[in-house]
Amino acid sequence: EKKERKKKKKRKKKKRKEESKKEKKGRKKEKGEKRKKKRKGEKREKKEKRKEKKEEKRREKRKKEGRKKRSAKAAVTWIE
Repeated sequence: EKKERKKKKKRKKKKRKEESKKEKKGRKKEKGEKRKKKRKGEKREKKEKRKEKKEEKRREKRKKEGRKKRSAKAAVTWIE
C-alpha cells in the first residue's frame, strides 16, 4: 500500500513537471513570436524613414535645379 502511494505520487509529480515544461515552451514560443513581430515593425519603420529621407533629398535636388535654371535664364536675359 505504501509503495503504491509512492508510485502514484511519483507519477503525479512527473506529470506536473511535464505540463510545466510544455507551458514554459509555449510561453517561450509566444515571446519569440512577439519579438519577431516587433522586429518586423521596426524594420518597416526603418524602411519608411529611409524612403522619406530619399524623398527629401530628391525634393532638395529639384529645388536646387530649379534655382539654377532660373538664375541661368536671368543671366541670359541680362546679357541680351
